[in-house]
Amino acid sequence: MQTDTRLTIVEATPEHAPFVAWVTLTAFRSQLERGFWDFMLDGDEAYKLRYLEALAATEQLHWVHYSTFLVAEVNGRPTSALCGYFDEELGGPTLRLAGLEANEKTGRAEEEAIAGFERAKPIMNVLPEHPSRAWIVENVATLPEFRRRGLVDRLMERILERGRGRGATVADISVFIGNDPAQRAYEKHGFAAVAEKRHPEFEAEYRTPGIRTLRRAL
Repeated sequence: MQTDTRLTIVEATPEHAPFVAWVTLTAFRSQLERGFWDFMLDGDEAYKLRYLEALAATEQLHWVHYSTFLVAEVNGRPTSALCGYFDEELGGPTLRLAGLEANEKTGRAEEEAIAGFERAKPIMNVLPEHPSRAWIVENVATLPEFRRRGLVDRLMERILERGRGRGATVADISVFIGNDPAQRAYEKHGFAAVAEKRHPEFEAEYRTPGIRTLRRAL
């Protein structure tokens, strides 16, 4: 008997915060053994997810906030997600402010927050540079059992539409160098590599040479 499968693309709500937390953690791991949030957050998987869930639902808006995400649901179950934003609106400074909220919610001490940034700091050497008002697509991840079903394709179409609606004329997305499957998938959506940053300190910690930026017109 064939089971009916219903796919819907929805704007994330506060109820999606636990899934957004998983997506954020998974996306930054990419093909790596440890991703940005693994360096930032010193604890087990449950702690990392609990912190990222708090971060996704802060009063302060930022690029990891649930409101930036679109979610693909299969029969009502969140299965895949990504986000889009303007760096000028929701970039680094807003995340730092949100981090203070999340620290308070989760009882994360200031000393640990400082130590976490020092552990993750090598990524600062390879952060992408974006043109003014570029629509940045980020935090792309799908539950393992739902991969290769075209969910990200549907989400990508919608997030790019959102960027056009906000007046963006270009969109950027980044990959860790070596994640060739992700790069090929994004190239199918019209993205092409335009720059990359490499740094030995980053490679020593993250075990990948750097970050490659892809761009397309909207």
